[in-house]
Formats: sequence, C-alpha cells, structure tokens
Amino acid sequence: MVEDQCLGRPRVAVSSCLLGARVRHNGNHSRARYLTDELAPFVDWVPICPEMEIGLGTPRESLRLERSPSGPRLMTRNTGRDLTPAMTGLAAERSAGLDVDGYVFKAKSPSCGIHGIPLYDGETMVTRQNRGLFADAVIESHPLLPVEDEGRLRDAVLREAFTERIFAHARLRELLRSDWRPRDLVAFQSRHKMQLLAHSTEGYRETGRLVAEAGTRPREELAGAYGTAFCTAMAVKASVGRNVNVLQHCLGMLGDELDPVRRADLAEVIASYQERRVALSVPLALLRHHARGEAATYVQNQTYFLPYPDELGLRNHVV
Repeated sequence: MVEDQCLGRPRVAVSSCLLGARVRHNGNHSRARYLTDELAPFVDWVPICPEMEIGLGTPRESLRLERSPSGPRLMTRNTGRDLTPAMTGLAAERSAGLDVDGYVFKAKSPSCGIHGIPLYDGETMVTRQNRGLFADAVIESHPLLPVEDEGRLRDAVLREAFTERIFAHARLRELLRSDWRPRDLVAFQSRHKMQLLAHSTEGYRETGRLVAEAGTRPREELAGAYGTAFCTAMAVKASVGRNVNVLQHCLGMLGDELDPVRRADLAEVIASYQERRVALSVPLALLRHHARGEAATYVQNQTYFLPYPDELGLRNHVV
C-alpha cells in the first residue's frame, strides 16, 4: 500500500532567518512556525542567507533595489554601496550547485523576495513588480523548482500546493538517481497517475507517453524528458474540477463489490466537495477506507491519497 511506501524526504532550501537564525539586518530572526514546528520533522533543510554569505554580517545597513540602465541594482540604503556584483556572483554559484526539491524565500527582501519588491529611482518608489536579486537568479536558473515565501505559506491552499510539490519532486529525485530500470519508471508513473491527472490532463498524457518509450529510448534522455514533463505537470495548480474527476475515477475502480448504498454515499460526498461544502480530505478518507475494505490495490497505491505525511493535515480546508 502507498502508506507502506517511502514518501520521499525533500531537501528544501530556506532563508536562514525563517528557521530562527538571527541573521536579519537588525540582528533578529523571522522564524516561520509552519516550517520549524510542522514541516521540519519531514524535510532536510538547506539554510541560506545571501547577505551573510557575501560578508555583510549582522546587524547591518538595510538594502533596497534601485533602478539603473542595466537593470535593478542592490544598494545599501544609506551609504549607497553597490552590492550587485557580489550578490549576482553568489547567486550564480549557488544556482549552479543547488540540489533541492524546493525553496522557501524570505518575503519582502530585496535579495530574497519572490514578488512585490519595491524598485526605487532616487527616493521615489517606481514599481513593486520585482523579485529580489538573489531569488530572481535562482528562479530563472530553476524554473520548475517549487518556490514560495513564508508570507504566502500562511494561505492554506498555497501551503498545501507547495508541500505536495516538494514531496513529489523528492520521490522523482530518488527514482532518477537510483539504478532504475524501465519497470521502475512504469511503477512510478502508475502510482502517480491520479495525482498527475488532478494537476494537468496534458501532463498526465505526456508522462504516460514518455513511459511507453521506456526500454527503447536512451535511458538518460528519457530520464530528462520525463523529469521535465512530471515537474511541469505538478507545477499546474490542482483544481476542484480535476479533483472531482479523479475522485470519480477512483470510485469507479473500486469495483462491483462495493454495494449500491456505499457507492451512493461516496458519490454524495464527492458532490458535496464539488459544491465546496466539505474539504477534499472527506471524500479522500472515505475512498481510502473503502479501497482497503475491497482490497482495491491500485487505488490504495495512488500517491494522490498520501502525497505527503498525513500528520501535516493540509487538506482540511474548504476551497
């Protein structure tokens, strides 16, 4: 059963201050409780503080992005020191060696923010449509890497989506770095079918097409193509409509052994989820229960039912 299979243990890069390190410009931290109290037992952190790594120390002068003909420059706010070469050099070095399944950046940081960072022209703020200098380089180098900031992770939907993706990336990484054979890729795809379908119909079909080439296409070429297709599919936000489609698929696979009353009950709960009256966890729990009772192994083995540890309780919100 999927409960007995390895969920994968993600490696996640994170702004050091979010784990409680006192590396902020004012000498404080920005501990994010979801990361340190809930997610930490299930992931391996890779803490990074770009400001400390380029030698700024703490406490330190605050920074900001300033407009220039060559693009945003990272400047010290009071003394006007240009830190752009040091930060872009570090970003290139770190990006080249980054071996993680996701990244949680510090929100509102001119180096690490992933959205809404102010850009100044003199003392005038001209836009808030920027990413931090370091974060921008990392994201451009790793466009399929799951990234979020701690502010957005306070939203239940975004938190669940990010967590699902990092565990999926970890399972894929473990597979492709093993001495895998075509049958292993087939088994991986089989376990992830419903999860992929909940995110992207096109991605579901594309990954299936690639798996059909296992054994005939060069191994490394296939691994690269499959990895890209899988991560691209998982980057698409799962929707209520696609979840309903998957739930109905799973209900259909439980077989004729499921009596009409229980089948009707499950259909009613799925409809309640579709109407946004119950959380996704409700039909999922019932389907898992009946899959065990009917020994529906294929349904039980779907990562869709356990994409990350149950202890995180991330599917209990009503969309």
